[in-house]
Amino acid sequence: MRLYDSMTQEKKDFVPRDGDHVTMYFCGPTVYNYVHIGNARPYVVSMVAKRYFESLGYRVTLVENITDIDDRIINKGNAEGRDYREVAKQFADAYREDTSRLGLGRPDVEPLATEHIQEIIDLIAGLVAEGHAYQAGPDVYFDVDSWGEYGKLSKQQVAEMRHGARIDVGDDKADPLDFALWKGAKPGEPAWDSPWGQGRPGWHIECSAMSLKYLGAGFDIHGGGRDLIFPHHENEIAQSEAAGKPFARFWMHNGMLNLSSEKMSKSVGNIRTLRSILDKHRPEALIAAFLGSHYRSPLEFSEDLLEETEQQVDRLRNVFRGLADRAAGAPAGAALTAADQAVLDKLAARHTAFDEALADDLNTAAALAEVFGVAREVNAALAAGELSAAGAAAVRTELTGVIHVLGLDAVAGTEDEIPAEVVAMAEERRAARAARDFAKSDALRDAIAEAGYEVRDVPDGFKIIRTR
Repeated sequence: MRLYDSMTQEKKDFVPRDGDHVTMYFCGPTVYNYVHIGNARPYVVSMVAKRYFESLGYRVTLVENITDIDDRIINKGNAEGRDYREVAKQFADAYREDTSRLGLGRPDVEPLATEHIQEIIDLIAGLVAEGHAYQAGPDVYFDVDSWGEYGKLSKQQVAEMRHGARIDVGDDKADPLDFALWKGAKPGEPAWDSPWGQGRPGWHIECSAMSLKYLGAGFDIHGGGRDLIFPHHENEIAQSEAAGKPFARFWMHNGMLNLSSEKMSKSVGNIRTLRSILDKHRPEALIAAFLGSHYRSPLEFSEDLLEETEQQVDRLRNVFRGLADRAAGAPAGAALTAADQAVLDKLAARHTAFDEALADDLNTAAALAEVFGVAREVNAALAAGELSAAGAAAVRTELTGVIHVLGLDAVAGTEDEIPAEVVAMAEERRAARAARDFAKSDALRDAIAEAGYEVRDVPDGFKIIRTR
């Protein structure tokens, strides 16, 4: 396994710190609104990376934080006449609900910043004691000049960063580059007791404290979007290493999402929420859209892309349905035919290429191409009648394991739970067809399609297939 490290800007052999245990920390959202699809990309990358490492036999601990105290949360609460905790809980719950709809599982630990105030205070106190942080008025700042390696992740020179920078009115910090570790309490804002008076943590220190608590010094992988490289991740490195804590061994940054060749951002107003996408499209289509590009590359995101990937995963789903139909009633222990083995050999070659792609910096685009290539070959074998029942069962088992790594498990499901009202419409349509009332039959077919299903006539009745 070779993984690109944003710090050294090269691919390096990946060997976990703890032998068979991979430790990863990915930055999660600040919960003041519904998460957008830009937030979803690092979530998908992290969960697929976790699945991949697990497929290699590693034990994985994935930590993804939730920032539940922030100016934006407080401001939203004040604007709506609500307590900040109510705002944070509403959108943290919505974030968990929306990302759970992807069907990828959950991170192993999802810490809240407000539940780790003591760890944050302890880390700041150590920095103050070592001369890397200072109190200025009610605030505590990290002294950038005290850490000679500042800028090593973003490849920026301190002198160049300082040029044109200024200290905002009301800030007591000594240098415009110094960043807040602790913010003194303001009237009406939430606050906690600390050695420097009442206040609350800065954003950067939260991630350092939580990642080090759950993963320890020198953990394997720190991930997030490229937009976090500076200042967030740069500041995390400075404050953690200045405190004597070796930090992440690999930095893994995903590219940004563009809509109509324009970076998605709140200032532009082109944000699309994850839940709005999942209300319209199957989760597998969104996952395939993300995985169809290398995680480090920017992604041109559009409705056309989702429709294209929806068609691709539907074709893959149909292959699984064909395999299930062919494998039905396969006798236990039945021998494979030469034709079966030929198909399995093709699948094995594809599987090798799939593994090689993922081992090369988690190249999901190449890996996904191998999956779709397998689907075409298996579909051709089914159409030609080359697979026996036993062969179809063996192919299906092998292919199910492959797509699990990419989080496309739902595609392998051959039976969906069909809503009772859809089944009732299908029954009514069958009766209408029997009565040769084709106008009613067509209207019911359209209503079923509108509900997200397709009804297909088969010799013994009908079959209902979910289409989204």
